[in-house]
Amino acid sequence: MSVRHALLALLSEGPKYGLQLREEFEANTGQVWPLNVGQVYTTLQRLERDGLVAAADTESGGPGSQKAYRITKAGSAELAEWLRVPPDLSTPPRDDLVMKALIAVRVPGTDVSEVIQAHRRYLVQLMQEWTRLKDDDNGRDLAFALVVDSELFRVDSVVRWLDAAEARLRRAQADGWNPVQALSAPAGARLPTRPKMGIRR
Repeated sequence: MSVRHALLALLSEGPKYGLQLREEFEANTGQVWPLNVGQVYTTLQRLERDGLVAAADTESGGPGSQKAYRITKAGSAELAEWLRVPPDLSTPPRDDLVMKALIAVRVPGTDVSEVIQAHRRYLVQLMQEWTRLKDDDNGRDLAFALVVDSELFRVDSVVRWLDAAEARLRRAQADGWNPVQALSAPAGARLPTRPKMGIRR
């Protein structure tokens, strides 16, 4: 999640203070991702250093007055580019659940199917909880509804991957696959080089 660009987006509406930015950030993300006000000010200082925001002229100028910020032309250009450039998804993330499945097949005495089912049960319960929260909100908070939809699709895809992984492991075991033999390479042997993705962003 880019707090940097989220703050630029909020400042594109007009000059704002740090505390105001934190409150609007949380309101515009369905209050799902709490943001520390210290992180807001640290990010604003870096944005100001990079010339993407600047101090805004305000009427109050007392010693205890807050500092308001405004977005610069460079900041608007940075925000516009970030919105249109897809994130780099060509390299699979180092996902804990995927790592557990890969490691479980190597641990002696481990029932990989039981490991997969334990995670699947948790994810199904998580989907049910997200669905309940979405129903309770009844579409009143658009930002929250969008975040919940995203989480439901994401968790559902993980559940489907677990089902596919379990089915693949069962087929491999039925064909006589042995994880120790399959993953133990002879001394000096090189692992196969995988082709890289060639999609342009």
